[in-house]
Amino acid sequence: MTTSDPARIVSRTVFVPAAAADIFDLLADPRRHGEIDGSGSVKEARIDAPVRLSLGATFGMNMRIVLPYKMTNTVVEFEEGRRIGWRHFGGHVWRYILEPVEGGTQVTEQFDWNTNKSPLMLKVMRATHNNAVAIEKTLQNLVAVFSAK
Repeated sequence: MTTSDPARIVSRTVFVPAAAADIFDLLADPRRHGEIDGSGSVKEARIDAPVRLSLGATFGMNMRIVLPYKMTNTVVEFEEGRRIGWRHFGGHVWRYILEPVEGGTQVTEQFDWNTNKSPLMLKVMRATHNNAVAIEKTLQNLVAVFSAK
């Protein structure tokens, strides 16, 4: 059994004034990921992306960091209304954990690089720092989506 090093998880949490099921519906729809992406790199789901994600589902995204590129992800964690996470060829996992609380939901977004195939590259690219900033913006965007309703 592999152990997870908490130092290799970038994690941020925010309160969202919405039901966990509604937030999960947005997260499980790859066509909506661009609405909340704080990194600025997610452009749109590719045409072959499923309408709703499930465990083992693959979905492609059109991305852009300086130059356009395509990324394919596989859902590796899925608990309806509570947890969803996906991984691409780099090995790290992006996940969301939803915890219902009075008046809404605590949403935690994580960049887990415990299973990353090239941790040195992540360090050189300052990925953990950059992803922390992007996660904070993504969570602010998520709050804004549900505060506008």
